[in-house]
Amino acid sequence: MLRSVQGIVLRSMDYGEGNKIISLFTPELGKVGVMARGAKKVKSRHAAVTQLFTYGDFVFFKQRGQMGSLNSAEIIEAHHALREDLHMSAHASYLVEMTDRMLGEEEGSTYIFEQLKAGLMAIEEGKDMQIVVHLYEMKMFDLAGYLPVTDACVSCGETSGITSFSPAMGGTLCTRCRYKDAMAIPIAEGTLKLLKLFPRMDMRRLGAVQVKEETKAQLKACMRAYMDVHIGVQWKSRGFIEQMEKYNI
Repeated sequence: MLRSVQGIVLRSMDYGEGNKIISLFTPELGKVGVMARGAKKVKSRHAAVTQLFTYGDFVFFKQRGQMGSLNSAEIIEAHHALREDLHMSAHASYLVEMTDRMLGEEEGSTYIFEQLKAGLMAIEEGKDMQIVVHLYEMKMFDLAGYLPVTDACVSCGETSGITSFSPAMGGTLCTRCRYKDAMAIPIAEGTLKLLKLFPRMDMRRLGAVQVKEETKAQLKACMRAYMDVHIGVQWKSRGFIEQMEKYNI
């Protein structure tokens, strides 16, 4: 069957002497593997459109249970800057890696597609990469059914006096329940506001936010610990980001 879709390249792998296999994320079909014959060749009409992060129109032939075969493609947004800048590339890679590993094959989601598309554009436009990443992580938690409780105490339901975040218990804790998790992460009011906002916020509406470094540090601690406890995946791209942070690259 011939399919015509918009898609974002999540992975691009060399195959054989001159071919590439790409993993496309599309709104209707979810993740789809497509063979692009001759795409490794410099003069190939498919060389540019099969690069990582590329957003474009793709036409491919696919039979049920088989890999697709690319017929034609047109670039809508090449995202050159995401591949050329080390920090942009690392954070954009984390977005596509989460999408690739947390969505099942042919599991479509127009909403997640739009969030990923907006997230890549936000990074390229120079918006705070850490905030973009945390916002998208929250979308992934929601998709996986592990959205943390952030609008009340996860233990007693109290909505006031929230002072910490417990990855193990699944959300925020009030002062009275703080003792229930010795490993809970202390959070300030600004951090709590963002944790409440992220589940409801659409990436497409993200502006040029200014967040204090202290708040960003608390957010990072909360989101990374929560990801490790509830998703438990060793993210290659996040590991690279952490190495850059460690050596102040």
